[in-house]
Amino acid sequence: MTNNDFLRRLRYALNIKDNTMIQIFKKGNMTVTREDVINYLKKDIDEGFKKLTNNDLIHFLDGLITHKRGKREDGTAVPQIKVTKNNLNNILLRKLRIALAFKSYDMINIFKLGRIEISEGELSALFRSEDHKNYKECGDKYVRVFLKGLTEYYRN
Repeated sequence: MTNNDFLRRLRYALNIKDNTMIQIFKKGNMTVTREDVINYLKKDIDEGFKKLTNNDLIHFLDGLITHKRGKREDGTAVPQIKVTKNNLNNILLRKLRIALAFKSYDMINIFKLGRIEISEGELSALFRSEDHKNYKECGDKYVRVFLKGLTEYYRN
């Protein structure tokens, strides 16, 4: 799943408007125009398509956390996470969990809405650090199913 596809699906699931997306990017310390947002949301075969980098997507999710939950009370900056090809999906799920203030049972219910059963142990393995022995890499399937469940949750 590409970053642009993730952003499109998340935008649809949470019903986020263009102006709100611009504000969310701004809260994530990234300045974008309405045209940038529109180009991020286009499919890669469309004219004017603009590729969303991993860092840009992380900025958006950091902004979403601030948008949904407010600024950090202690005033510290968001810790920088080293993003690799292998851990990007884990980071995306973790940031969505924080932004939407979901507990483990909420996450499990969202996965159920997306038509997949996941145990609490499997879920916690997705949120562990990469060097932990029980760490599990999150595949695109989990992210797709989670976004599908999120759509069911917010749009039904």
